[in-house]
Amino acid sequence: MTKALFKTNRAFVFIVKQFWKLAAQMIEDQTSKNILNRIQADFPIHPRPYKVLAEELGLSEDQLIDEIEQMKQKMIIRRIGGNFSPDRLGFYSTLCAARVAPDKMELFATTVNTFSGVTHNYQRDHQYNIWFTFIAPSMQQIEESLEMISQKTGVTDILNLPATHVFKIAANFKV
Repeated sequence: MTKALFKTNRAFVFIVKQFWKLAAQMIEDQTSKNILNRIQADFPIHPRPYKVLAEELGLSEDQLIDEIEQMKQKMIIRRIGGNFSPDRLGFYSTLCAARVAPDKMELFATTVNTFSGVTHNYQRDHQYNIWFTFIAPSMQQIEESLEMISQKTGVTDILNLPATHVFKIAANFKV
């Protein structure tokens, strides 16, 4: 099974953590370092955010986009996206943990990934070996979705661990 089955839709630029030191060494030029340091927080809310960032960094919009694309290809940047607080939008979030037999891992991960409310999906070395987060307009929708996942996969041991307090931790890595 490939890691691609496990998705992440985090809300900020993901720097591949396990390779952080190696990635930092791979970044030889100051332009790339400046870009990475700038885009990890306070991404511009603008119709052309890359143009705004490029102007701040003294680059053209095309240069910035090319640099970011190169860093994506090198897996220094995994994804760029928005960060939203579900509770502030009237949504509910939960952490789910499932006990999945090895022969059902691929089916389970693929099925979970079809639900738009799933934001993270990771395999873990634990009796509950797949963990994922789910966000939806109601807890009832989450529960119904978990039941559908169970029916489609035959996996019945899925824990639903709703968030009671949300703690946001900035994961910014200065290069």
